[in-house]
Amino acid sequence: MMAFEFDDDIIIVDCGIMFPDAELLGVDIVIPDLSYVRANRERVRAIILTHGHEDHIGGLPICSKRLMCPSTALPLLWPGVFQVG
Repeated sequence: MMAFEFDDDIIIVDCGIMFPDAELLGVDIVIPDLSYVRANRERVRAIILTHGHEDHIGGLPICSKRLMCPSTALPLLWPGVFQVG
């Protein structure tokens, strides 16, 4: 997850998960730390996805529910990432 700030706006690019290393035994996935963007959720304008790998989209269900902001992706990604209909 990368967040860009400009004036009073925040745009998030990708919202993936990380895969644990050997030090995190028993952990399946690592989700992004949302503390800063949650504290500033009224400034978040959108989440933009660059491509469909798990390390770029895996945290989207968690982030989108907690931030309540629009998400967008290239049309090729849309059916696989978002439930349409």
